[in-house]
Amino acid sequence: MAGRLVLCATPIGNLGDITPRVLEALQSADRIAAEDTRNSRKLLNHFDIHTPMVSYHENNRFDRGRELVGRMLQGETIALITDAGTPAISDPGEELVAMAAEAGIEVTSLPGAAACITALTLSGLPARRFAMEGFLPRDKKEREAILEELQRETRTIILYEAPHRLKKTLQELASVLGEERRVSLCRELTKIHETVLRETLGEALRRYGADAEEPRGEYVLVIEGRSREAVQAEKQAAWQEMTIAEHVRFYMAQGLDQKEAMKQTARDRGCGKRDIYAAVMKNGDTDG
Repeated sequence: MAGRLVLCATPIGNLGDITPRVLEALQSADRIAAEDTRNSRKLLNHFDIHTPMVSYHENNRFDRGRELVGRMLQGETIALITDAGTPAISDPGEELVAMAAEAGIEVTSLPGAAACITALTLSGLPARRFAMEGFLPRDKKEREAILEELQRETRTIILYEAPHRLKKTLQELASVLGEERRVSLCRELTKIHETVLRETLGEALRRYGADAEEPRGEYVLVIEGRSREAVQAEKQAAWQEMTIAEHVRFYMAQGLDQKEAMKQTARDRGCGKRDIYAAVMKNGDTDG
């Protein structure tokens, strides 16, 4: 009988946040796959857990992943932990989960600490709808593409950032999203020096400017999404640059029939369907 994969959330700072279920799972597993075995050894020693450990991280995730899947197919239970927080969130564990699921291995997750959720709830920004982006990509073109997507994002945005890259990231965000966009900078979450700064991107940029305060600790940035009113105003401006006939043809090119295209055009422009129909008829743009 195949074993299983158990995702175990570990504390992001305060060791008191570990759950009894996670402790039991780490104690009873055949082995623990850890992102950094040296870092995780401190956690296991604190709770007097002596389960064998193997490394599983970004650089060995494919070869070690296949090895771990093989062990689980032979009946072993593998407990997966990350350096801090919930495995598979901005973490190579997501690939091990996919590999295990594809092999028909049972996967279960034991909930606990997650820096993104902790920061979101502390931010004071809307929490009903949010987009977890994690770390921005290092590749310049990919990073620019993601930032462009975030410029249009209406949900609250969550980013992770290391202290030595924070200034550059704030500069990019302020340039793309605007200095007036609200942001909460959360650092050292659940630790003694936990700090939450609620300000604008412009204020954050000035705080951590070239000759200002030096960033310390790992950061979670929770950023206000773009207002729906601004998005709608931009769309309205774009529609007004088209003639009504061009607007209708735009939707027909996407596969709508003329009747539905006119209905959508009326909704976009905030006018009656009769006005759209009259303009289309005037231009002779009918499908007969």
